[in-house]
Amino acid sequence: MTTADTPSAPFTELVNLASRLLGAGVVATNEDTFADAENLLVAKPAEFRPHTFGHKGQIMDGWESKRRRGVSAEQPHPTDQDHDWTIVRLGVGGVIRGVIVDTAHFTGNYPESASVEAASVPGHPSPEELQAAEWTVIVPRTPLQGDTAHEFAVQDDARYTHVRLSIFPDGGVARLRVHGEVLPDPRELDGLTFDLAAQEYGGVAEAASDRYFSSPHNLNAPGRASVMGEGWETRRRRDKANDWVQIALAGGGEVLAAEVDTTHFVANAPGWADLIGFDASTGQDPADGEWFEILPRTRLQPDTRHRFRLDVGRPVTHVRINVYPDGGLARLRLTGRLTEAGRAALALRWFNAVPAVEAAAALADAGLTSEEADALAAARPLAGPAAATAAVAALQPADGPDGEHSARRRSALWRLLGV
Repeated sequence: MTTADTPSAPFTELVNLASRLLGAGVVATNEDTFADAENLLVAKPAEFRPHTFGHKGQIMDGWESKRRRGVSAEQPHPTDQDHDWTIVRLGVGGVIRGVIVDTAHFTGNYPESASVEAASVPGHPSPEELQAAEWTVIVPRTPLQGDTAHEFAVQDDARYTHVRLSIFPDGGVARLRVHGEVLPDPRELDGLTFDLAAQEYGGVAEAASDRYFSSPHNLNAPGRASVMGEGWETRRRRDKANDWVQIALAGGGEVLAAEVDTTHFVANAPGWADLIGFDASTGQDPADGEWFEILPRTRLQPDTRHRFRLDVGRPVTHVRINVYPDGGLARLRLTGRLTEAGRAALALRWFNAVPAVEAAAALADAGLTSEEADALAAARPLAGPAAATAAVAALQPADGPDGEHSARRRSALWRLLGV
């Protein structure tokens, strides 16, 4: 199966922001007597073993709350609004494009309906702080079926850090997946050298020649592969072409080193590989523009981490690894740092996506007054550096002859957005 000519992939092709590999976790739940809420985030599909009983009944691989009851003998049933909930901290903040609420193996004990809300709360908030946060409904209350993976597309361009799953009135859900686009806080990357291809910073394996045995998304997944199946492997080629994966980096950057890892691929590693790059910051499309060499075709060894120092000499936004003729890789790492333009583009995306309160707080930290910060946050979305500069120039009060306000405002804009 190839994604090379697929115009748009379903949201399930995007990163699972609720993956424990990325750092996701269950922060709080009001009720999980039958089965722990932490099971919602388990990576492998839910399992069921019939007639396997513990002290609280049949052991279920998921989150299951106890049966709700009414308030009296005259009102034995729960109300229509009674529900249980679980709050999940996403592994990385990002824009949510879709949610999966999977009731696998819950047949006589699944919820009647469910909803999902999202919030953006920076830092390391406590459960009490999260309960008091402003929540936005991203999946309205919807009826559920038993033993079914319910896929919900989300139409919201805001950046979120937490989600809250509510089930009505009670019952069990096996797994929760939250797919989307990673959007890191650019201030956390300032001055750092990091893996520009990594999922946790926003790298995406956006196209591949072949994914017959395993997904190209494994190439830039967190951590090291523990088995061959956690890497990317193609079918055996019977023509004279080669296989490849194209990765959009976290932002425009300077690539300083590469690691091509064939760990666990003993009899099916590629014979050779090369790396080519593309700079989309010029406005060109990777499908039409000219690519340039990053690493010449180089011999690979099986079950080996190959490390290469690079001297690219120009910005890179996309990297394609070509393997010859076919085979599998465990991981691809591209160590580097954001360019000024790459950092500015990332910062503008982040600034446009965070809540107004969070954007204003960041501007105030950078040096604007609270009134100026509120006014600039209200002017979003900012289409680009020119729009950001114009919005700052329009701030009140107007500058005096000494230019004191302009200088301070420009400095704050540069400090936060790099424009």
